[in-house]
Amino acid sequence: MYRFVVRPRWILSHLLAIGIVVGCVVAGLWQYDRLETRRANNDLQAARTELPLVPVSELVSVGSTDEDVEDVALRSVEVTGTYRVEDQVTVANRSYEGAPGYWVLTPLVTSDGTAVVINRGWVPMSVGDGERIVEADPPDGQVTVVGSLMESQRRGSTGPVDPDEGRLTRLARADIDRLGAQLDYPVLPAYVSLSGQAPDQGTMPVPVEPVEVGEGPHLGYTFQWFTFAVIAAFGYPMVLRKVAHERAAEERGEPPARRRSSAVPVDD
Repeated sequence: MYRFVVRPRWILSHLLAIGIVVGCVVAGLWQYDRLETRRANNDLQAARTELPLVPVSELVSVGSTDEDVEDVALRSVEVTGTYRVEDQVTVANRSYEGAPGYWVLTPLVTSDGTAVVINRGWVPMSVGDGERIVEADPPDGQVTVVGSLMESQRRGSTGPVDPDEGRLTRLARADIDRLGAQLDYPVLPAYVSLSGQAPDQGTMPVPVEPVEVGEGPHLGYTFQWFTFAVIAAFGYPMVLRKVAHERAAEERGEPPARRRSSAVPVDD
């Protein structure tokens, strides 16, 4: 009754079914690996945010590498200096509570002449249209900023590209290297996302909230892919069984209506 399963076209069907099962299992394992990575990152973030507040100069210097910054990212830091509003830029396409707008990045020059870029927060699109956001100007004179140390943002495989040349007033992302390239003083290779400042900067910009810690959809996707694998693994043999029974019924000369109405062929 099952002789047909060794025919070439059915062998191809078997290979396809096996490929589907294997592919679903691999996708499920990949999603589970991403879940574990997300959990590890969440634990790391929680551990770093609980560390004591330190001056940013204790964690990062002008010569720090990307790996150096990654090792201390999300730490709570403080820095004192004077804002250079004339070198301020905005970061496009940032939202707050569903409203479109911009981030405001302003270099803060410390006593040794080194600058730390401060993400002072979000402003609505209507305010951020001009090169100079007067409504969101920082206080004059020396200020002390408290916030989270963040890695410079990099472009992935897709997304807008900032020109390599020229002086920009708006960036596609918080790319500190690109901002530093147009400044005539040294800049730390990271930025600080402001959570507090003395003296206070007022109601605008709105400080950027920390990224909410969560596991994302990876656990659900893991179950989804494994479910697909189980359906394919058990469903395909059932299809073969149905085809075999229909072929057996055809050989016995049963009419098509009877074949369709009977899940299992009736023995003679």
